[in-house]
Amino acid sequence: MKRFDYLLLGLVILLTLFGLLMIFDASSYISFRDFGNKYHYILDQSIWMVLGFIGLGFFAWFDYKKFYNLAMPLLLIAIGMLLAVFIPGIGVKVLGAHRWINLHFTVLQPAEFVKMTLAIYLAAWFSRKEKGRFLAFLLLLGLVLGLVMLEPDMGTTIIILCEALVLYFLSGGSIWHFVISVPIIGALGLVLAKLSPYRAQRIETFLNPSQDINNTSYHVRQILIALGSGGFFGVGLGNSLQKYAYLPENTTDSIFAIIAEELGFVGSCILIVLLAAVIWRGMYIAIRTKDTFGKLLAGGITAFLASQMLINLGAQTAVLPLTGVPLPFISYGGSALVVDLCSVGILLSIARQNL
Repeated sequence: MKRFDYLLLGLVILLTLFGLLMIFDASSYISFRDFGNKYHYILDQSIWMVLGFIGLGFFAWFDYKKFYNLAMPLLLIAIGMLLAVFIPGIGVKVLGAHRWINLHFTVLQPAEFVKMTLAIYLAAWFSRKEKGRFLAFLLLLGLVLGLVMLEPDMGTTIIILCEALVLYFLSGGSIWHFVISVPIIGALGLVLAKLSPYRAQRIETFLNPSQDINNTSYHVRQILIALGSGGFFGVGLGNSLQKYAYLPENTTDSIFAIIAEELGFVGSCILIVLLAAVIWRGMYIAIRTKDTFGKLLAGGITAFLASQMLINLGAQTAVLPLTGVPLPFISYGGSALVVDLCSVGILLSIARQNL
């Protein structure tokens, strides 16, 4: 118990409870409008939060070293789930996207599960010294990223790519592989973005946010209005105007804009510091871990959490193009919350045996 990372646990509990508060605050109007019950979103998220903390508790006391032998089965399950989203009757299609599996009592987003299972598999694979595995790594990565992009889900694709590259180079990958692969991956990403009309629109909107403010630039403009309205100290908790259906996705991808509007620059900075502290603890655990598998696993989990935070915050401050990436522990979304909390549980297990 002396080695248990209470600081990491406390940070995650604080962020998750704050996220629950902000989901209720941001969703009460649209929840009543769409479901006749202003508590719909918070009740739904509360159930996922309880399941997530049960998972966190289980994995915190589960010996993380057992994941080494479970790595391949977990990866195969994850790939099977990615394929299942395209099967009629199992997969759920919403607005042209195949991202969910229908369990009849709820829906799951397999791409979220892949982030954790890929970290486990790559950590197990890369913990063994092996020559000439770069091509095999690219083939596996191409398979996983290809399935996620077919959904399509560009934001999660970028997160998985960042996570995989970080793990590859933490394991001692050659810098020349990085020099060769990054330009190629960047060029392919740009081509794929250009081939997809809605992705091309997002890039054009990012480069010129003043164009077509009532259509393609509307979302970005409403985010900037929320940030500007918040000023230094914010308009006050519960006093957001953007939550009244002006700002799209105000409980999921864009919840940070509501937080910035109500709590201002000061509140936003405090939230960012707390999120950064979670990443710092993950990095600290990875550095202090003695065995290679645990070190890489902690690094992989920290990498995908950090990538998700940076992409969401970058999009919400117009530094990056808009993507459908939730803010960890804060945004509405059951699959993402459960996976993030279970991943923190694995970090706590690694810390418990190494700090």
